[in-house]
Amino acid sequence: MSDILIVDDERDIRELISDILRDEGYQTRLAANADDCIEALNAAPPALMILDIWLKDSRMDGIDILKTVKRDNPGIPVVIISGHGNIEIAVAAIKQGAYDFIEKPFNIDQLMVVVGRAMEASRLRRENADLRKRDLTTADLIGTSAAFKALKAQLDKVTKSNGRVMLTGPSGAGKEMAARYIHANSGRAAGPFVSVSAATIEPERMEEVLFGRQTAGRGVEKGLLEQAHGGVVYLDEVADMPPGTQSKILRVLVEQQFARVGGADKVRVDLRVISSTSRDLRSEIASGRFRQELYDRLNVVPIPVPGLEERREDIPALARHFIDMFHRAQGLPQRDLSAEAEAMLQTMAWPGNVRQLRNLVERLLILGEDTGPIEARELPGETEGVAEDGRVILSGALATLPLREARELFEREYLLTQINRFGGNISRTANFVGMERSALHRKLKSLGVVTSAKAGGRVAQYGEEEDEGED
Repeated sequence: MSDILIVDDERDIRELISDILRDEGYQTRLAANADDCIEALNAAPPALMILDIWLKDSRMDGIDILKTVKRDNPGIPVVIISGHGNIEIAVAAIKQGAYDFIEKPFNIDQLMVVVGRAMEASRLRRENADLRKRDLTTADLIGTSAAFKALKAQLDKVTKSNGRVMLTGPSGAGKEMAARYIHANSGRAAGPFVSVSAATIEPERMEEVLFGRQTAGRGVEKGLLEQAHGGVVYLDEVADMPPGTQSKILRVLVEQQFARVGGADKVRVDLRVISSTSRDLRSEIASGRFRQELYDRLNVVPIPVPGLEERREDIPALARHFIDMFHRAQGLPQRDLSAEAEAMLQTMAWPGNVRQLRNLVERLLILGEDTGPIEARELPGETEGVAEDGRVILSGALATLPLREARELFEREYLLTQINRFGGNISRTANFVGMERSALHRKLKSLGVVTSAKAGGRVAQYGEEEDEGED
């Protein structure tokens, strides 16, 4: 996507523009009408379009083509030209998404200024998209916690196969990152990774988006499955897929081929399918909203992706990764985390999981007043209950209790928080709180705090008996 597509019904004009641009080092392609233009777009999207608004003997005028480009290729800047230009046409073109408007006969210097700006905008848009893709591929695969290591071990086992994988876990936990990790470390790494968000595609357009379409006017337009040929297609939130589409996806998985919408020819594809869901698909099946046969086909290798609550030890490393990422991608300050902020992040609630942490880090860097370490007072809601001079303001419930009961309540909640912060590791907790390991065990027993095994690590909770398993 590094050339310029020139669309004008006057041969002399389009060739003149092409000669001027080629003299300046640009590559060009030419189209005389709407059909030639659409065919060129489908063959390879250009970096920029120069589009005549009046196209003689063409089934679409410039505004119609502009609407089509902005719908199907919104990242392509379009410069409109016309010999009949007026302010109404210019305003209409800009409202439909045109980058700029030039009236014929045009000044060559003016043309080159507009083309230069538009090409720079196109280049920056592609670079930003590439940066986002590079960030996404590794952002969540960072950590040293037991839960993270268990996840990575499972992912490593499936990278070399072509087996279908079903990733489950809460929203924002990093299921797409896990899918990208499988792709990047598989034999299909050189092939495409195509993400299909079933939750964001309108149901009536789902089949067209997945299978593509074929019409007399527009020719062949590849769908996402065809674009994933030779690589991986990632079906995100499959529970949101319409029932009719579920049946057709099932047929694709069985036959490895399909027909485009409006077409009769069968299209064969070679792709690996990775899917994900944050919902209980067995409940969806029981309620008739999801097909049992499709579930059986997709759920060959089930892999649970833990939420951030299960891998609190990884929070500081993830936060620092996001700080570095936003510094490189957006030029935001390269800040560190204070010890207090690090501890506070590990004790906060994270219903939005890793995505919520990423968004919080970005907000802190944008709104931060300096480039020093991020402090606990900058975190949302953490200044409540603390006076300006640093004195702790007791909550109403704690302030009404006798000293002994208040102390026990505080110690219980404090130790529960610290144990869960360190993934149930008693030795690390004891070291942080400044107690001998044996003394901490006695304290936990006296407070009724027990630790229990959970996938990928241990958790602490309030109970009657103590489980003194290994750390």
